Formats: sequence, structure tokens, C-alpha cells
Amino acid sequence: MTGQPPLVGLKVLEFAGLAPGPFAGMLLADAGASVLRIDRASPNQTPTDDLLTRHKSSIAVNLKSPEGVDLVKELARHADVVIDPFRPGVLERLGLGPDALRPLNNKLIYGRMTGFRRDGKYKDMAGHDINYLAVSGVLGLLGRDGEKPTPPWNILADFAGGGAALFQGILLALAAREKIGVGQVVEANMVDGASYLATFPRFALKTPLGCNPRGQNLLDTGCPYYDTYETLDGKFMAVGALEPQFFSILAKSMGFDGQGWEGKRYDTANWPELKRLLEGTFKTKTRAEWEKIFDGTDACCTPVLEYREMESNPQREGDQRPSVTLLETPCLAVKKDSKDSRQGQGKGVSGEGYEGQSLAPGGGGDKALGNWLGWTKGRDFDVEKGAFILKTKSRL
Repeated sequence: MTGQPPLVGLKVLEFAGLAPGPFAGMLLADAGASVLRIDRASPNQTPTDDLLTRHKSSIAVNLKSPEGVDLVKELARHADVVIDPFRPGVLERLGLGPDALRPLNNKLIYGRMTGFRRDGKYKDMAGHDINYLAVSGVLGLLGRDGEKPTPPWNILADFAGGGAALFQGILLALAAREKIGVGQVVEANMVDGASYLATFPRFALKTPLGCNPRGQNLLDTGCPYYDTYETLDGKFMAVGALEPQFFSILAKSMGFDGQGWEGKRYDTANWPELKRLLEGTFKTKTRAEWEKIFDGTDACCTPVLEYREMESNPQREGDQRPSVTLLETPCLAVKKDSKDSRQGQGKGVSGEGYEGQSLAPGGGGDKALGNWLGWTKGRDFDVEKGAFILKTKSRL
């Protein structure tokens, strides 16, 4: 029998911010945690630009007022986790840093995210994903031979090295809390997170696997049998035929077996010629034709799919799922009408993982406060000029 999602019962206060913090909150929410976003108070209460709002609620708070600070402190008394997405010192100046909140609740886990290291050269500077990748060393690895470094959207620093790393740290702190009985401060930064993700290619720089300049190595598009190739219809196939047995299948399927490439492919001097052979051969057929040839084989050759086609084609593996499957206590579903635990549990969400849903400040906040503390509007709290405030006298 399927049990509840693993983090049901966990209460999370997420200060509204940019991508990494909301992503960490979304990962917690997807696993069943009750995530309450703290937004800036605004008379209009229009939806924010944050699309990472799945399964979350919101309250709007004037953090520059004593009443707003008191409300957050009261909520922190009952929360398990706080997510601070701001630059160092922002919440501390508001009286909401870890030194202010943790004495109110010794089980509180205070997770805070920065771009640069808190103790590093760039700690006082603004930045974005591309900057964190740049100073971490990771961006210098990415790109083709003879071309400038190429950032891959904001996936590596903001989301993998940032939000997902903070999520991991919070889970570690939760596990530690079971042992030591108290919460702690969890610090994540996108420079260290991205650099940690690059552990293997960093090690490889001192080995034949990755010692050549960018774009000239086995796994960075330098190798012709680990690259993408355009097809007759302008689409692409991805080739990863590294092992001898896989390359042999590739060569046979493409019609150039028996030409000695199985042996001479290891000599990097032959790579340009082999790349030209693969480029010319792939352009003789459409992607669909190549896909039909390679389906079910071990050639390590697959189509390069795009989300637009995956969303509209049920035969593609485009149904969005939780990042990991817990077979007995699955996370919440993304796709509607999920059929088994691998797709998560529950009714799914609007957009099914292809359309983010904005959340207006205050959206669902009344219900969340009721679930958390049994509060009701008018008795325990109220909303004035768009800001949630305590009705009962603060205990702080």
C-alpha cells in the first residue's frame, strides 16, 4: 500500500527570491512538505514572476514593520525549515537572521543560499548563474574547440549547484536532527555547488581523459563518437559509442564497418576524418529514419528530443515525473492522472510540468496558517494594506 509522500508534516518558510531558493522549496513541496512563501506586501497582490510555485502557498508580509517581523518570528517558532535566498546580511538587518530565529526554536533548520562564497573574494558582488560558473572553473570546461565558453542556460549553478544542493543540505540537517535533537544553519553557494558537480572533469584534467584544451577531449565534443550530428531534416542525433562493442554496432548500422575504424578510432589524429564521415553519413537520412535504425540497439545513438515535441507526443518519455522515485512513499505527481508510483502520487498539477504557475502574494495563505497553527482570519491574523499581521499579541 502506498504511504504518504516522505516529507508530509514538514513546515517550511520560504522567503520569496529568485530561481535557486524557490527551486529548493519546490523540491521540498514535491516531496510533501508544506511550503509557505513569504512575499513582499503589495496593495495589488498581483502574481509574481516566480513560476516554481508547485504545491506552495503564500503570505504577504511587510518585513520592514515590527508587526511583519513579529509575524515571521511567530511562524518560525513552529517551522522546521527556513529558506533564505538573499545576499549575506539582508535578513540579519531585518532582525530575521539565524541568530534571531534559532533561539525561538532549537529544532529550526535555517537554510541559506548565496551565489558566491560567503567568505570569498566576490562575496559582496552581485552575480548570476553565468558568473558563478565562471569563477568556479566550470564554465571554462564548456564549449567546442576554438569557440568561446558556452553557458548551458542557468541549469548548472542556479538549479543543480544551488537549489538542489541546498535541498540536499536541508535533508542532511533533517537526518542530523534525528540524531542530535536540534536544527542547524545550512549554507549553500552556487560556486561550490557547481564546482562539486564538476568533480569528475576536474580530476580528468590531470589524466589523458581530459588533459587537452576545451573541446578536444573524449567527453567534451572533441571525440567524434561522443557528439551530436545533424540529420537530413535539420534535426539531430546524439552519439555516445565509447566502448568497442557499441562502436562496432554504430559502424555496422551506418554502413562503414570493415573500414578499420574500430581500431584506428583511438588515435586522435584520425578524429577529424571520422567526424567528417559521421557528419556526411548522418545527413543522408532524417532523424526519424536514423531513430528507426538504432531503436533497440546498443549503438548508444539516440535522437535529440525537444520539449515541444515531447509534450505533445505521448509515445515520448515526456511525462514529467519527480526527480527520484520512492516506490513505497512516492513524491507528489506532476502529470495528471498518474498511473503508478514512478510518476508520483496525487492528482498532478496544471501544466503537467510544462507550464509554470504563478502564485499571487497571499495565495492560499489563509488555509496554510489554518493547517499549520489552527489560525483563522479575523481572530488570529488579519490583512491590512496587503500585509498579513497578527491579531493576537505577539509572544516575542
